[in-house]
Amino acid sequence: MLLLGPPGAGKGTQSSNIAEEFDVEHVTTGDALRSNKEMDISEMDTEYDTPGEYMDQGELVPDAVVNAIVEKALTSADGFVLDGYPRNLEQAEQLEDMTDLDVVISLSVGEAELVDRLTGRRVCDDCGANYHVEFNPPEEEGVCDECGGELIHREDDTEQAVRNRLEVFEENTAPVIDHYRERENFVEIDGEQSLEGVWNDIETAIERKA
Repeated sequence: MLLLGPPGAGKGTQSSNIAEEFDVEHVTTGDALRSNKEMDISEMDTEYDTPGEYMDQGELVPDAVVNAIVEKALTSADGFVLDGYPRNLEQAEQLEDMTDLDVVISLSVGEAELVDRLTGRRVCDDCGANYHVEFNPPEEEGVCDECGGELIHREDDTEQAVRNRLEVFEENTAPVIDHYRERENFVEIDGEQSLEGVWNDIETAIERKA
């Protein structure tokens, strides 16, 4: 299964639901990279010899390396939901060589709603717990329910940063959705519903397609 959608669409939450309900691996690019930071990529003729060196330098890991890591994760998984990959058409083409997808789900959310969701996020500076000023506020404003730490507004959650992220998505990843749109296994779901409504539609789509 492949779950697509812009930042703030709810992919992480719904992918976790899919993984639990259907007993499959939740494969994200970030987790796959972190799990393979020390993977030897010296034979790829890249600038660095491990993915971790790119990450430590704050540089993007090359597509060829990401493709190899995702393929390794999918090969070892007995069923999966893929979240955060492919990010561009080149990766989508590589994915077709790796596996056959049973269902491709795209969460559709308007830009104004995405900006509200992402700019309202607050993160605990101590334990990393996530909150939202409107949808999931803490019991005490500015204080983490879990550990009592301070809740901060991260720089990448400011409005300008959010709009930049959405522009990158439109340029690079929206064409991936169009790439799958005409296929029989593609399902578009209204991501502006309640969490329960989105989940019900996802569950129905998977049961019908997969």
